[in-house]
Amino acid sequence: MMVLITVRLPRGATLDMALRELRLKKEEVDVGYGVVAIDPDHGLYGLRVSAMAAHRLTATPEAMDGPWADPKIEPMGPSRKDR
Repeated sequence: MMVLITVRLPRGATLDMALRELRLKKEEVDVGYGVVAIDPDHGLYGLRVSAMAAHRLTATPEAMDGPWADPKIEPMGPSRKDR
């Protein structure tokens, strides 16, 4: 199960930088999602990580907020072509 977290990283953070800084393994992170800049001027980034990795990171709350729910987003009701 993957969850979303927000982390503090240096401006211009990359996925490799996040892995090093947060001591994460690639298999604990959704590399396709990558590092999403939320407020790069203040060093705030989003990552999608395993629930176990998020739990481990809660030991350093100054570096992380969350975990946040990551629900699957789908259209509601029948598609236009099915009407």
